Amino acid sequence: MKIGIGLPNQVRDVTPTVLPRWAARAEEAGFSTLGTVGRIAYPGVLDTVALAAAAAVTSRIGLFSNVMLAPVWPPVLLAKELAGIDGISGGRLTLGVGIGGREDDFVVDGAGPRGLGKRLDHDLGVYRSVWGGEPVGGGANPAVTPGARQIPMMFGGFAPAALARMAEWGEGYIGASMPASMVAQSFDGARAAWKDAGRAGEPRLVAIAYFALGDTEQGRRNVGDYYGNLGEEMAGGIAAGLHGTAEAVREAVRAFTEIGADELIFNPGTDDLDDVARLAELVL
Repeated sequence: MKIGIGLPNQVRDVTPTVLPRWAARAEEAGFSTLGTVGRIAYPGVLDTVALAAAAAVTSRIGLFSNVMLAPVWPPVLLAKELAGIDGISGGRLTLGVGIGGREDDFVVDGAGPRGLGKRLDHDLGVYRSVWGGEPVGGGANPAVTPGARQIPMMFGGFAPAALARMAEWGEGYIGASMPASMVAQSFDGARAAWKDAGRAGEPRLVAIAYFALGDTEQGRRNVGDYYGNLGEEMAGGIAAGLHGTAEAVREAVRAFTEIGADELIFNPGTDDLDDVARLAELVL
């Protein structure tokens, strides 16, 4: 199983200058992937900005939005922005897609939090068209530069429609930030949807887990704050699941390996740059 690490772009009041340094250290340490978290109405750094910064200072490590709240964006603008990030990285971007459930993230007029499934299905087709070089806006020029590629996509979510969308458009499934025993059920659902759609082979399965090894309690507070809209009980449960010791981190690796994850991405609970080396020492 591969081990990736998230960027701290949605840690409350993150120091933005940490992000490119975090990315460079993660690549040097040997992590497989740099991930981002997507949220608009929160005091962090937008995932597209974080991915662009990471693309500019790295040359090998994968880049992965896990997950980007795609329906909050006008689709042509997002498709072009992602194509630019992918181009700068030399083709290292994977688009992890989610629908989003927080109403305050939908800040674009006419793109409110209603009918998200239908809108996302439409937008996915727009992305493919833009990346394929079709002109937009009534002009004759393609929206992206020559050489743009179809960026691989992965999907999260629990509803049957989300799993069907994954099987139709994606290359795999992203589990929620939950214990491996619970994510196993989602992985089984993804495998079944993949088979029902007649796809060959197996879907790529990615798991995520929170960690904070320097200041574990601050990490838990940050995670609880991020999920505060879910209510105190649920936010507290997610925060309590943050991995703050060597034993807990190693147990997460073992547990997600056992349920068949192809990759585990540890998302940070703080922007403590030394946590990159601390995690690498335990898992790489």
